[in-house]
Amino acid sequence: MEKPLELLIAQTAIANTVQRLAQEIDRDYVDRSPLMIGILKGSFIFLADLVRAMQIPIRDVEFMRFSSYGSSTTSSGQAQMLMGIAAETIVNQDVIVVEDIIDTGITTHTALELLQQYQPASLKLCALLNKPERRQRSVQIDYLGFTIPDRFIVGYGIDFNQQYRQLPAIYGLTE
Repeated sequence: MEKPLELLIAQTAIANTVQRLAQEIDRDYVDRSPLMIGILKGSFIFLADLVRAMQIPIRDVEFMRFSSYGSSTTSSGQAQMLMGIAAETIVNQDVIVVEDIIDTGITTHTALELLQQYQPASLKLCALLNKPERRQRSVQIDYLGFTIPDRFIVGYGIDFNQQYRQLPAIYGLTE
């Protein structure tokens, strides 16, 4: 059953923000080629648009996958890694983790902590969306698109029970 949606961030606003973030990364990584790591599944559209907008060469694109929501609209409070990356891929590399949304911070904190153990040359975080009202774990966002209110959102890769990922804008679910 589909839920009613309310437009929160239009497709053009997302495109403009992705371009801005790409320019910020290009500026900070002149003469370097970062490894881009997307946190699946939500970041895949954002990551694809971001790397296409970047002018600097990238070393590679990798993915990690965690689960903390399941089919619920609230976090379980723990992030379980479902797919990781080999340590030798990270060692001495400039790494940028790409997240769709920082909500509780649990998944992102877990991913960053794990990657830091692999001794990257640098480790930065790029997030399209930040929902600080729900934060349970502190994370530093180096490149941020939008700060949003405490609403459950979908679209642009973000889902509810595997639905709505294909929407080109970001919507709030309404009851």
